[in-house]
Amino acid sequence: MTEVSFHFNAPDKLGYACRLLRKAFNAKAQVVVLANPTDLATLDAQLWTFSALEFIPHCHAQAQPELLQASPIVLTSSLEDSAHLPHHQVLVNLDINLPMGFEKFERVVEVVTLDDEERQHARRRWKHYADRGYPIVRHDLALKESA
Repeated sequence: MTEVSFHFNAPDKLGYACRLLRKAFNAKAQVVVLANPTDLATLDAQLWTFSALEFIPHCHAQAQPELLQASPIVLTSSLEDSAHLPHHQVLVNLDINLPMGFEKFERVVEVVTLDDEERQHARRRWKHYADRGYPIVRHDLALKESA
């Protein structure tokens, strides 16, 4: 069964996603990132620039099949045609909507900012997962920063 974790209180969703993806890459995890096209473009640029001494290999889901196979991190704005994705280990959801097809992944990471509207959408996703019996782990990033 898919494991779901919510990372709440991210002050900067895309900055946090960069750090999360760096950690996943260093752990040799294979990740698909789901976000709206605007956030994907920004995340793509940030992955190239957020750390001067590191490179986080990634590509878009529309890349050539050889590049998709070689990339541990794949950026996409839709999971509708997830059969062409090279891996289904970890899904990082940066979108406000429930990722359709999430159950194909071993693990789902939901990143939630301090924005009230975004938190409301996150509560709906949490309820959806919980109602279906998915195990949920909660990470409060505000508590980690204060520790």
